[in-house]
Amino acid sequence: MKTFNKLKNNKIVKILTNIFVIILVPYIIWMFFFDENSYLVHRKFDREINDLENTISFYEKKIAEDKATIKKLKDSLQLERFAREKYLMKKENEDIYIIEFDTIKK
Repeated sequence: MKTFNKLKNNKIVKILTNIFVIILVPYIIWMFFFDENSYLVHRKFDREINDLENTISFYEKKIAEDKATIKKLKDSLQLERFAREKYLMKKENEDIYIIEFDTIKK
């Protein structure tokens, strides 16, 4: 009986047996791990948002580069140079020689 009274008077036991604590602890555990709006789900969504923002910034840079290329290609000489370099286009009486270097070491 003495040990029960000692246990009953212990502050930690009083706190843990409080009805609010008994209700609050499972509620917090439920909200943190198991609920559809849990902290873990929010973390996953935050990572996905960061990935999408990185993708957006990548494509915005690519769009800016393409706009600069288009602006540059409005000049007919630049357009001809671009077509010759990228697509190997040629004039009627021209021959094109493509030189490839073998970079594989044997």
